[in-house]
Amino acid sequence: MRIDMVTLFPEMFAGPFGDSITKRAVENGILDIHFTNFRDFSFDKHKHVDDSPFGGGAGMVLKPEPMYRAVRDVLARTEEFTGNRRVLIMDPSGPVFTQEKAKELAQYDQLVFICGHYEGFDARIYPLADEAISIGDFVLTGGELPAMVITDAVSRMLPGVLGDEDSAPTDSFYDGLLEFPQYTRPREFEGMAVPEVLLSGDHAKIREWRHKESLRMTKEKRPDLLEKKELSEKDKEFLRDL
Repeated sequence: MRIDMVTLFPEMFAGPFGDSITKRAVENGILDIHFTNFRDFSFDKHKHVDDSPFGGGAGMVLKPEPMYRAVRDVLARTEEFTGNRRVLIMDPSGPVFTQEKAKELAQYDQLVFICGHYEGFDARIYPLADEAISIGDFVLTGGELPAMVITDAVSRMLPGVLGDEDSAPTDSFYDGLLEFPQYTRPREFEGMAVPEVLLSGDHAKIREWRHKESLRMTKEKRPDLLEKKELSEKDKEFLRDL
């Protein structure tokens, strides 16, 4: 997958993308990440990309011309992805990003992230994108952090990124439920023991326990998720018993 970040601050991505799973995905050729600074596409000699808002008000608004030139340059340079790419604008007005959305975006060959800054975008910039995405009902200084979050979540869905191909399907939210509790050595710690079923070697019983624990944790911590989840009669009976 090719990732293109259209941003004023490419250096912000160096830390998160230079370590851990994302770094390995790049080194293994699974992710190809590029950065375009839209200040380089400004018309004037001072490289202005923002201006005061018409009608007055606080802050500065990002101008449409540099952004259009930058995004169109990215799209022109990556024509081979036409038909299987998605242009995303990071904006708090968009639908909140979810695990389902991560799985959907993982099907594309290219994602282009438009990262704003300052007071916001000139409204004429929005048609550049296929959709707006938010990571929550709050406002950040810029779109770089949301773009990092979404890239991290989407990359986990790509084959070969995680060391174990079974890791992603057991993540919280992957199938609409929270993840079951995990344990490792030692078997007992400060009076807290690992559940015996996990030591039994009976994989069928372990799968059943994990599924029930996912149901239990979801009911306790995020009952709203159960309203969207298709449950079997056995699951419904277990939840009633809880």
